[in-house]
Amino acid sequence: MKAIILVAGVGTKLRPHTYTQPKALIPIAGKTILGFIVDQLEEAGIREFIFVIGYLGEKIQDYVLKKYSHLNCHFIQQNIRKGTGHAVLLTREIVGQDEVFIVLGDTICEFNARAILETTGSLLGLKKVDDPRNFGVAEINDEEKIIHVVEKPQIPKSNMALVGLYKIRETEQMFQCLEDNLENKIMSYDEYYLTDALECMIKRGTAFHSFKVTNWFDCGKKNTLLESNATLLKKYSHTQQPPLPYDNTIIIPPVSIAEGCNIKNSLIGPNVAIGENTVINYSIIKDSIIGSYANLFEVVLKSSLIGSDANIRGLSQSLNIGDNTEIDLG
Repeated sequence: MKAIILVAGVGTKLRPHTYTQPKALIPIAGKTILGFIVDQLEEAGIREFIFVIGYLGEKIQDYVLKKYSHLNCHFIQQNIRKGTGHAVLLTREIVGQDEVFIVLGDTICEFNARAILETTGSLLGLKKVDDPRNFGVAEINDEEKIIHVVEKPQIPKSNMALVGLYKIRETEQMFQCLEDNLENKIMSYDEYYLTDALECMIKRGTAFHSFKVTNWFDCGKKNTLLESNATLLKKYSHTQQPPLPYDNTIIIPPVSIAEGCNIKNSLIGPNVAIGENTVINYSIIKDSIIGSYANLFEVVLKSSLIGSDANIRGLSQSLNIGDNTEIDLG
C-alpha cells in the first residue's frame, strides 16, 4: 500500500498566509496539517508516500525530508494545476500495480486508518453535511455501496460528502479512467477531478463501499481553521508536553507552545497554538494561531491567525496577518 498526498494547491482562501507558506504547512494544534496526515497513515502501517507538489513545493519537500527521513518518500511536481484527477495521474509510474490510499493535503479526519487499510476492496470516506453543494457527493444504497459520485452538484441527491480519503484497489482501472477523461476532456468546473474518474470506475463495474469518519476538520478558511485548532487542542492536549513556566505569564489550557519561545508578562490561552522561536511580551492572546519566529509586543489578540516572522507592536483585536509582515499599532 502506497499513500498519495495531494499538496499542489495554492490555498487562495487562506491568503495572505499562503503567499509564502503552503496551506499544508500551516500550524494547527502543535503540528502542521500535513503532519497530522502523515503521522496518521504512518501509524496505520504505510511506509511509502508520494507527494504531488506544486506552488511552494520546495517547502513541502524540505519539511518532509527533515521530519520524515525514515520513510520512503517521492515528490512529483504538478507544474500546471489541472485538478486532482490530473495530479493523481502523474503518480502512475511510481504506483505501478499497488493499492493506494489517496488523501487531499488539507484534510484532517479522525477514522480507524488501520482498519480501513486492512479492509478488502475500494473504499471512499464520507461525512454527512448540511450543504453538500461545495463538495464531491456520493449516493449510496442500503448496503453502503456507492452507486454514483458527482463533484459539487447544484442539486444534490445526497448529503453524504466525499471527505478527501480514497482507498483504491483497482489502480490500473483508476489510471485508465483518469487518462480517458483527459483525452476526452471530461471535466467539472474546468478541472479534471478525481471524482469524475471514480464515477467512470463505477460505470465500468468497480465496487466502492463507504466508510464514515468520526470527525472532519475544515482547514481551508481562517474561521474554520481556528475552530479546528481549538477542537484539536482540547482533544490532544493530554499528549503534549505541558507549557514551561514563563516569566510573569499565565497559561490557560489548552495551548500548544513550540520549542524556543520566549514569553513573559503575558496571558496566553485558551485555544492558542504558537510556533517555534516566537517572542511574546506584554500581550494577551486567545483563540489564535501564531506562526514561528514571530515577535509580538503589547498586543491583544483574539480569533487571529498570525504568520511566521510577523512583527506586531501595539493593540489589536482580530487580525489575519501573513508571513514577514511588520505592523505598528502604537
